[in-house]
Amino acid sequence: MKGWYIALPGLLFPFCLWANSIELTSGMVIKTSVTILPRTYALAASADLKNPLLVIEGNNITVDFNKAVVQGSADKSRPDEFYGLAILVKKGSKNITIKNASIHGYKVAILADSVENLTIDHCDLSYNWRQHLQSNREREDISDWMSYHHNEKEEWLRYGAAMYLVNCRSAVISNNLVTGGQCALMMTRCEKVSVWDNDFSFNSGIGIGLYRSSHNRFYHNRLDYNVRGYSHGKYKRGQDSAGFLVFEQSSDNVFAFNTATHSGDGFFLWAGQTTMDTGEGGSNDNFVYGNDFSYAPTNGVEITFSRNLVMKNLIKDCDHGIWGGYSYDTDITDNIFENNRIGIAIEHGQNINLVLNSFTNDRTGVKLWSREKQPADWIYAQKRNTDSRNYWIAANKFTSTPKAFDIMGTDTVVFSGNTKLLVEEPLVLGERAENIDTSREAEVLDMEYQKDERLKSIKATALPPTILPQGKKEMRITEWGPYDFRYPLLWLTDIDSLGYYHFEVLGPKGSWELTATDGFTIIDKGNNNFPSTITATAQKTQARRAIRLQYKGPGYHDQFGKWQDSSTTHDFTYSEFEPVAQWNVNWYRWNADQDPGKDYTTFTAVWEQTPVHSAVTSNIDFTWWGKIGKDLPADSFATVATTTMVLPANTYEVGITADDYVKLFIDEQEVINAWDSQYTALDENTHHRTRIKLNAGEHRFRIVHAEKKGLATLQFYFKPVEKISP
Repeated sequence: MKGWYIALPGLLFPFCLWANSIELTSGMVIKTSVTILPRTYALAASADLKNPLLVIEGNNITVDFNKAVVQGSADKSRPDEFYGLAILVKKGSKNITIKNASIHGYKVAILADSVENLTIDHCDLSYNWRQHLQSNREREDISDWMSYHHNEKEEWLRYGAAMYLVNCRSAVISNNLVTGGQCALMMTRCEKVSVWDNDFSFNSGIGIGLYRSSHNRFYHNRLDYNVRGYSHGKYKRGQDSAGFLVFEQSSDNVFAFNTATHSGDGFFLWAGQTTMDTGEGGSNDNFVYGNDFSYAPTNGVEITFSRNLVMKNLIKDCDHGIWGGYSYDTDITDNIFENNRIGIAIEHGQNINLVLNSFTNDRTGVKLWSREKQPADWIYAQKRNTDSRNYWIAANKFTSTPKAFDIMGTDTVVFSGNTKLLVEEPLVLGERAENIDTSREAEVLDMEYQKDERLKSIKATALPPTILPQGKKEMRITEWGPYDFRYPLLWLTDIDSLGYYHFEVLGPKGSWELTATDGFTIIDKGNNNFPSTITATAQKTQARRAIRLQYKGPGYHDQFGKWQDSSTTHDFTYSEFEPVAQWNVNWYRWNADQDPGKDYTTFTAVWEQTPVHSAVTSNIDFTWWGKIGKDLPADSFATVATTTMVLPANTYEVGITADDYVKLFIDEQEVINAWDSQYTALDENTHHRTRIKLNAGEHRFRIVHAEKKGLATLQFYFKPVEKISP
């Protein structure tokens, strides 16, 4: 840097000119420290991840983006169509700093491969790739499920990431923002990484994910609302979303003073496929301390097939506070459980200490159990003893918890000094509960523990302040992920038994007004501030229905991250499309000689047979976890569904989620062909969609579907592409 000083009476101003300030261009390779000229760069990356937009390579390099904005995929409007890698920090580089960057619109924003001493600081990596979700208020769609169980070949990259680190050592990830994406920070085979003071909230997948990553520290991060697969009062699945994901031999990590609330799981740990195949190893000796894992649709903390220490966490209003299946040599100490269905649930656990925990208003405090026999072909159970045994349960406090302990299939449980107030059933014992020792339960224990040495390396020793709405009802999952309260939204909460539609009117500070309706009659509406409510009835004879509101107030970022200025008004709309349809559905059995995977034309002979079952329904929405009905098959069946709809002229988006095989015909024209087993290898590939232009009039729809074995599903989607504007 060269410096000049401008002298004025009594003042001395430095005026600095960076000799190496640069303007970004596509394909640039950066090998020395630079400052980027601050502006917005619309730069498309290669469609794959092999040819990055920018490369950083070398040692002792600082790239200061100086608040420059790098925007990719300008030719795409949907986040699930974003593509390319913005920045690659090349293999073998050392002492690299990336700071003050804003990178949006890519499949992956920053990928670092085998880099030592990488720092990513004060970057905004929001609004990159994310999946278009098919689950809605009424029904879950299996194509929204994710799977992180394998990453030996970087399979995680199919889900995109703001930051993807592989084989990195001693990195520092601090003060970054990632929102409106799917996965924030994903780490594979990384060690001694420090991650602190980041805000990775309101993403549809994972806040922080680890795979074969050990000896790392995560503290004072905000990982709230990393969630999908939830509809309040309807279903609570989570679909493997999580604040923290800790998979496959990720051990000796410290997670302290983070908030990971309103996420599918707050903390999701699994030993890994290696352990499943060998019975050895695990994601072990992780220290989970002082975090808030409340309001998870599924588990506040899930720790399975491993040994860990879980201490002093706050876990409220989850399905399970802690799910500890097949955990062993694990301590769960001094945690606060409130309003969970089950506080601690452990199947087949061994050598577990449950000490000094507090349970308030949980339906069941602690549930321990095992099944009598394990599947004969399960390798893990062949390699390891999986009995449920050896628990020490001491100095826990239960208040207003109907059932304190529920135990079956477990050997050797010692109780000491647990206190119970307003508990209806102190101890429920089921079958195969042996050597249950309550002889010291009346003792008064005064227990303390020393501060863990690992906490000395944690700089921040308090949770980030609570600034977001709290409670499960605040999780509203749109087709692009969790609602973030930053933009106006008209949200349907319920259709009651009388057919009244109940809406919430949500948004930032400002006001709203009703500007138009079509197919709805407004019965009642609240005040014109946020939040508010609207009650309406629908004219069911009208297929296209909508309510339009207008927002006035401060500027805001919409759900795609685009700035909407306060100088203009902005419309926001609820719309639905329910064409009158009567589906005639027939089911058929098929045998091994009629395998649908061999030849479709031959398989069509199946529906020339007599159906084993028939039904008439107003929509196609089937998910079968077993048999399709009493005395009907669970596997090796086919489905044929037909209907006729009278439609206005329009371009329509039509979609089907199916497991295993499916075709869709409209007016005998094949418009979707997913008659291939490749589409069922991954859940996200079971959804198929296309667009078709239809003239006004009557149109015939025919769906043909075949199921081989396992879970079966068939769900149909249909809507106009053009916005419905009253």
